[in-house]
Amino acid sequence: MGVLRYLVVGLGNIGTRRARLLGTRCAATVDPMAPGTTVRAVDEVDPHAYDAVIVATPNPTKLDYVGRFLAEGKPVLVEKPLLFSSRDQAEALAARARRGAVWYTSYNHRFEPAIVRLKQLLDAGAVGKLDRVRMLYGNGTVREWLGTWRESGGGVLEDLGCHLLDLCGYLLGHERERYALLDLRPVESSTFDYGLFASADRRVILEVGNVFWKNTFRVEVFGSAGSLHLDGLGKWGGATLLRRTRVLPSGVPEEQREEQPAGDVTWEADLDEFERRARAGEGSLENDWRIAEAIHSLLAQASVKSGP
Repeated sequence: MGVLRYLVVGLGNIGTRRARLLGTRCAATVDPMAPGTTVRAVDEVDPHAYDAVIVATPNPTKLDYVGRFLAEGKPVLVEKPLLFSSRDQAEALAARARRGAVWYTSYNHRFEPAIVRLKQLLDAGAVGKLDRVRMLYGNGTVREWLGTWRESGGGVLEDLGCHLLDLCGYLLGHERERYALLDLRPVESSTFDYGLFASADRRVILEVGNVFWKNTFRVEVFGSAGSLHLDGLGKWGGATLLRRTRVLPSGVPEEQREEQPAGDVTWEADLDEFERRARAGEGSLENDWRIAEAIHSLLAQASVKSGP
């Protein structure tokens, strides 16, 4: 593969961002309604005009688009999440691929500099024996959901929860972790806009919601040798990562602070990762199915709790 030319399908907020980042490498944009799009339907674009595809459509339409492009031999970057009803469905999608094409589902927070640094410290044993983790991802966008497709499905689990589930894999190595639902409810919308859940042993606590009136992102990791505390995201003005080294037998810990400046560098890094994977033939089926399975389990638990 040389320099890839892209077709961007879905010209909402994320699709527009992707097209802008691509610049002249964006061969065309497709959206049935959005102003400024090149065409209204995929069939209006010559398949020879692009080498890869970015799918940034509402969740219910993603699988059909991904399957179509894989069958044409086009690698596909999919905006999160890509949810399957079963493992068989995921494998059937992979089986449609031609000429080594793969899909890669974007979880761009992996490329936040502070998160990359946190992972380096964890991998180096900075906290010693891992004991417990807390993650929180919240914003105040609930009123933007009202009357849209987002008022369906898994709500905030699909919007923000999937990011934290992805980070459980990236940072903690969770592969087939089971999660227990603690709280999942609608607050201001007709779907779930607040959630609280945990790993089966309750050592990892995850909280999400779009009913937090100030944008909030935190990761706290505690272990036998100290702790790590990440607060913020680049897109919200920067982030701080604190490393606290335990003093024995007790006392004020030694503290090191690292600052991530404002600015979102994750999209460029994410695109580079997609192109690397496309060239190597490395898809994201396993991670997508792990996240889908966890979300299905949490929704099933919510259904049982709200039953008669």
